[in-house]
Amino acid sequence: MNRMVRKNISNHFSSPKIITVAIFVVLFSLHDQLSFSEARLQFGFYSKTCPPAELIVRNVVQHAMTRDPGNAAVLLRLHFHDCFVEGCDGSILIKHVGNDDERFAVGNAGVGGFDVIDEAKSQLERLCPGVVSCADIVALAARDAVAEAKGPFYEVPTGRRDGQRAEKSNAANLPDVEDSLSILKSKFREKGLSDQDLVLLSAGAHTIGTTACFFVIPRLDAQDHTIDKEFFKVLRSKCPKGGDVNVRIPLDWGSQFVFDDQIFRNIKNGKGVILSDSVLYQDNNMKNIIDSYVASNRSSKTNFAADFGKAMVKMGAIGVKIGTEGEIRRICNATN
Repeated sequence: MNRMVRKNISNHFSSPKIITVAIFVVLFSLHDQLSFSEARLQFGFYSKTCPPAELIVRNVVQHAMTRDPGNAAVLLRLHFHDCFVEGCDGSILIKHVGNDDERFAVGNAGVGGFDVIDEAKSQLERLCPGVVSCADIVALAARDAVAEAKGPFYEVPTGRRDGQRAEKSNAANLPDVEDSLSILKSKFREKGLSDQDLVLLSAGAHTIGTTACFFVIPRLDAQDHTIDKEFFKVLRSKCPKGGDVNVRIPLDWGSQFVFDDQIFRNIKNGKGVILSDSVLYQDNNMKNIIDSYVASNRSSKTNFAADFGKAMVKMGAIGVKIGTEGEIRRICNATN
């Protein structure tokens, strides 16, 4: 385990054993919500069949982030978008002739990181052919990307198998930046995710990464009252009327490459960049959740890093395939 990962663990968790036990407790408590197959993901699934699997993925992610720190947010988003359609089965990676696959759905516009997953898969196939699934690589890469961005290092249960379907139409109901709060809640609950998970996996995940002016301009044109007046001027200067809608700006203003709780402070202070983040603070329950992550009183402050890790493990169990379900793809962008 490299020095950066050790540092992240010590910063956010008192003991690797404690976080492992904690995640087992989380998975056990979800037993009623998750199917039998989902509950059977295992920590260290490849410990005998391909012992260096997780280290290989981690090294590939580290190299990708050395090239471009923005890859942290890209890989995190890739995992989210994979899990929210067919479940966490790598279906978003499939690319047939034409543009009818899941990855080409409107809601997946701008999703990337495919090259990083392909590189990890290529290395794994040379060492352990036909063993490690693309779905697990996506989940592990998201975890390692978060850790490299100074976020929590959480244990990822593995054993997912790869899906064989990737229809564009199945990605029609992805969470959208302009969704109302009630719609966002509904979409998360359909996946067995709570209001807290919505705060963590939507707004919380936006502690790293950027968005295009295309998603911000409608708020500005509508004079959205939830935006702080001075911050409104800043956003308008970056995304002027008639300007280039492809210009990218940070989602977490002032802290776009570091995984921290600044995103919640920004949302609380009217400096949320996109509507789906800002709207969360208009709900009393979610307002309390957000406030708990930025509380000045240490005794009442909630551990964002630990909660985020638990939410990622929970999301990573959505609709997984194990045993004889699905397949282990030889390459990630095509079924066998």
